[in-house]
Amino acid sequence: MVPPPENVRMNSVNFKNILQWESPAFDKGNLTFTAQQKSYQGFQNACQSTVSTQCDFPSLSKYGNYTLRVRAEFADEHSQWVDIPFSPVDDTLLGPPGIHIEAIADSLHMHFSAPQVDNEPGPWTMKDFYPSLAYRVQYWRNGSEEKVQVTLNHDFKVITNLEPWTTYCVQVQGFVPVRNKTGQWSKPVCEQTQDETSPWVVAVVLMVSVFAGFLVLVGCFALIWCIYKKTKYTFSPGNALPQHLKEFLGHPHHSTRLFFSFPFSDEDEVLDKLSIITEDSESSKQNPSHGDNLGTPSGPGPPETVSKEETLSAGLEDPTNLISVPELPSEQATP
Repeated sequence: MVPPPENVRMNSVNFKNILQWESPAFDKGNLTFTAQQKSYQGFQNACQSTVSTQCDFPSLSKYGNYTLRVRAEFADEHSQWVDIPFSPVDDTLLGPPGIHIEAIADSLHMHFSAPQVDNEPGPWTMKDFYPSLAYRVQYWRNGSEEKVQVTLNHDFKVITNLEPWTTYCVQVQGFVPVRNKTGQWSKPVCEQTQDETSPWVVAVVLMVSVFAGFLVLVGCFALIWCIYKKTKYTFSPGNALPQHLKEFLGHPHHSTRLFFSFPFSDEDEVLDKLSIITEDSESSKQNPSHGDNLGTPSGPGPPETVSKEETLSAGLEDPTNLISVPELPSEQATP
């Protein structure tokens, strides 16, 4: 006879259903096991001829009632079935809730979150199946055996008037009062309180944060500038001066004039000849001799055109000849 499995039990936490057992003593060899679940179609295999001592049942409905069983096998022989009843919504355990603690001055700000449900495609929590889920919180000073316990119907709690600069530890568990279901405790989370009478700590932290932010900003600006210069030098090298401009700037006479000789001297000025032509009065017509002045035409018709080259040469030879002003006719004596 093959002995049946021993200590058969269902380990279900947050609807993760695992049937577990222990292998019996058997001298002939290694045993295998088959586990089944009973549904409206009868018993169906969940694990068949496995050497493991546990079997997962992920497809069980949360609100169903089931009979699970397991047996041991060796060759063509097998043991008797060991049956256990199971109802997921009644028998599953609540896992430890999530907890987040923040120490502000002499108080602890605590946030709790319901345990996540396994084997679900969406973000389901145990509070979706147990709307009356509440929390039991206990906290104590680190190193002390005295614990303070409070019960909460919401997921937020602030504990005030604690000793400054002291480390406190917090644990939380979920429970469902209407089903008399108590969950597992979370691991202790410890935080140190501060002294609210020391505002200089906040000021120092703020100044350090601002200075660090300034350094980061300057570093980012310098990095961007270096990248810009490197990119510009790589893809657009600087343009060189033309060769004739280099020669011009390199000549000592030209460079001296260019930077230190403003305004230019008179010998470098280029001037055009200016001729002033006035209308002859009646008296000048009666006395044509007065019209033969320098720079005025001797006969009728427009004045002779003076070429620019002649003007330039005359201006260079004698600057006084650049502008010619004709003599005005003298007034006739009145009779």
